[in-house]
Amino acid sequence: MLESPLDARHHVQSMLMRESLLDKQVMASTESPVVRMLPHVHVVKVGGRSILDAGKAVAYPVVDVLGELLKTERLILGVGGGVRSRHVFSIGLDLGLPTGVLAQISVADALGNAHILGTLLAPHGVVAIPPEIFGHLLPLFIHSAPGVIFNGVPPYSLWEHPPAVGRIPPHRTDAGCLILGECFGCKSVTLVKDVDGLYTEDPRENPNASFIDSIGARELKRRALKSLPFDEVLPDILLTARLVTQFQVVNGRDPDRIAAAVRGEHAGTIVYAD
Repeated sequence: MLESPLDARHHVQSMLMRESLLDKQVMASTESPVVRMLPHVHVVKVGGRSILDAGKAVAYPVVDVLGELLKTERLILGVGGGVRSRHVFSIGLDLGLPTGVLAQISVADALGNAHILGTLLAPHGVVAIPPEIFGHLLPLFIHSAPGVIFNGVPPYSLWEHPPAVGRIPPHRTDAGCLILGECFGCKSVTLVKDVDGLYTEDPRENPNASFIDSIGARELKRRALKSLPFDEVLPDILLTARLVTQFQVVNGRDPDRIAAAVRGEHAGTIVYAD
């Protein structure tokens, strides 16, 4: 603490005490190494519509693979809201609800799927964690159990960023899982979908679409593909991340690919920070 002879007030000496936090040079000076809180933990996002909504035939094999992984790996499992989130978005859009409200109400559907997955993985000691305490107590949970499950929705809620087009919240469960992995410095981020990865076009509409084995985030943004199997904001998040340098998209209809991706193998499409 410093005290001026002409000023009885106390001041905290710091590098930013007399600087504007809008100054670009000041911002550049704040670059420094970042601590990895959970460096040995993997984030796996399980698609709501693509996996859980598909029913027992698709969901159970994924659960079996995750159960095997939990014997040797620490996992943070995120889930999407699936068809129910799309339904509530449709109602909200019809009623004229703003983006922030749509983001807030989408949490309930994703949390429901988190409890479903938590029930199926309960024999492995994994349960869904309420979003109110998940982030704050995550290190405690992950050191007490082989894995935890959360709803995947980032808590922007009413403060969700307005999208450039339309009103659908841009930060959904894929984004929430990537941001969580970045914040805690996790080892890997894997998105489990119902396609092999990224294609030049939607393979359901064009069977001749070319598969993209790997691609840089900047190149992906430059291509401006019509359809993506993940939240459109992910390349932007990846380009400003410090700890997570890539994520991988794999097909959960072939569950062994999930295990391969967690083990560090190339099992789908890798999007990396170029």
